[in-house]
Amino acid sequence: MSRRSHTLEVWGDLACFSRPENKVERFSYPVITPSAARGIFDAIYWDGLREGGAMKPYFHWQVERIEVLEMPRYIALRRNEVKDKAPSDRTINAWIAGRSEPEPLWADGGKDSLGTDQKGRTQRQTMALKNVRYRITAHVEPKPQFARNAAKFDAQFERRARHGKCFQQPFFGCSEFPAFFEYVEPGAAGKPRAPLDQRLGWMLYDVFDLRRESVRDDTPFISLFEAVVKQGVLEVPPFASDAVRKPERGRT
Repeated sequence: MSRRSHTLEVWGDLACFSRPENKVERFSYPVITPSAARGIFDAIYWDGLREGGAMKPYFHWQVERIEVLEMPRYIALRRNEVKDKAPSDRTINAWIAGRSEPEPLWADGGKDSLGTDQKGRTQRQTMALKNVRYRITAHVEPKPQFARNAAKFDAQFERRARHGKCFQQPFFGCSEFPAFFEYVEPGAAGKPRAPLDQRLGWMLYDVFDLRRESVRDDTPFISLFEAVVKQGVLEVPPFASDAVRKPERGRT
């Protein structure tokens, strides 16, 4: 089992890690969540095996530690959000294959102006973070059947991260808030941590079951943990530990 840790320094102008208890308006946690941190590592390197039309992941990223390098600062924004959801994978694949005509999601208008049942857009208040910078440490947690390939996964990620490569742009919570990254070499001296000591209470850990065998298993699986920042460091417990509150299997 791989336990080789990798560290990234990530930064950006804006970020929003929405608290799930706020249903409509977006209000960010003061610190990046483990799921958002995992998404940054996934954007650089993620791999899996396609079987029977489903993608089975070789591993997931286990975030170990989040270091806050800039004190949290909030900014109030108004953002336009499209109310309608993207169609199913089957519908999108039919559009790609030319079997049906694509139906765009219109950002403006509604049933009266467009002659459709689309709901158009809505403006929502967002309490976002500005000028964020973190140092994130994580390691590869391979599925048992792929444990022998852990060293290959580590080498592949390190090679990509050092060259600034990613297969999609990492972002801070919302896709319009891009995240930039740099690989931190082991033992390298970096920017000092922010003098932040704060008990954040119950924080979102992830929205999926990281033990799932297929990415098609997209059933919501909300997990939480009690987050405490000490001297700018948020220690993240392993997903499998009792410190992470998880629903029972088959329940959401």
